[in-house]
Amino acid sequence: MIDFTPNPIALAIGSLEIRWYGIGYIAAILAGTWLTFRLARQRREPTERIIDGLIILAIAALIGGRAYHVIDQWAYYKDHLAQIVLPPYSGLGIYGGLFTGMLALIWYVRRHKLNFWRWGDIIVPAVLLAQAVGRWGNFMNQELYGPPTNLPWGIAIQCQYRVAEFACPAQGGTTPVDAHFIPLFFYESVLSLLGVFVLVFLWRRFTAKGRLLIAGDVGLLYFVWYGVERSILETLRSGWNWTFFGLATAQLVGLSAAAAAIVAIVVRHRWVRRIQPPAESASATIETTAVASAELAPADVPAAESAPADNPAAEPNTES
Repeated sequence: MIDFTPNPIALAIGSLEIRWYGIGYIAAILAGTWLTFRLARQRREPTERIIDGLIILAIAALIGGRAYHVIDQWAYYKDHLAQIVLPPYSGLGIYGGLFTGMLALIWYVRRHKLNFWRWGDIIVPAVLLAQAVGRWGNFMNQELYGPPTNLPWGIAIQCQYRVAEFACPAQGGTTPVDAHFIPLFFYESVLSLLGVFVLVFLWRRFTAKGRLLIAGDVGLLYFVWYGVERSILETLRSGWNWTFFGLATAQLVGLSAAAAAIVAIVVRHRWVRRIQPPAESASATIETTAVASAELAPADVPAAESAPADNPAAEPNTES
C-alpha cells in the first residue's frame, strides 16, 4: 500500500502559492507540444503555426474545463462565486476543455487555411499524452480515486480530501483513517498513455497507400478510445454531483462521443468512396481522396468531477 500523501502546494511565497496541479497543467502542455511538433514533422506539415495554435487551444481548454467543473460542483460555487475566477484553481473538467478546444481548433485551421482532418490526426495523440501527464496533478491534489481497496497499489487519502461516502469517523463517516483507495488517476494516466501509442501506430500502419483508414479517422478514434476509457473508469468513482437520470454525466458524454465518432467514420468512408472518380487507377491512395474532400469541408466534424472535500472552508479540489 502507498501511504505517501502529497502536499498540493509545491511552493509558497507569502500569500502566493504555486500548486502542483498548475505545474502538472504546464507539464501536460509541454508534453503535448513536443509530440505535436514531432508528428507534424513526420507528416511533412508546416510547424510555424503550432505554438500560436497550441496557446489558443490551451486557453480555450482552460476556460471550458473550468466551466465544466463549476457546473459539476455548482452546489459549492453558488455560495462562493468569486472562487470561480479567482486563484487558486483546483478543478478542471476534461470534457469541457475538449469542447472549447475543439471549437478553437476549428476556428484556427479555418483562419489559416490548414487541413482540419490531417491536423486532427496530429493533435489528438498529443492531447491524450497531455491528459496522461496532467492526471498526476490529481494525485498531488489527493483526488480522482475510487472506493477503498486492499490492492498493493492502493493510495492513502487524508480525511479532509475524502468524499462524504468515505468520510473518516471523526467527520461522521465509517471509513477508517488508514484506509487506502483505488488510484483512478493512475489508471486513466496509464490508459491514456497506451492510447497515444495505439493512435500513432494506427496512423503509421493504416493511414496511407490505400489502406484501412483515411485522414481524420485517427482524430475521431480518439473520442472512441477516451470515451470508452472514461466511461469504464467512472463505474469505480463515487461522489460525483453532476448526474443525469442517475448516471454520471461523464459516462453519458463519453459514450455519446464514442458513438458519434464511429458514425462519423462510417459516413466519411462512404462519402469518400462515392466521390472517388471511377477512372482512378487502383494504385491511387484513398488518403489522397480523403484529404481533397476534407479541404472542401475542413470543419465538418462533431465536437475533461469528484465531489468537494468534506472541509466546507476549502474550495472543492476536484477533477472532471
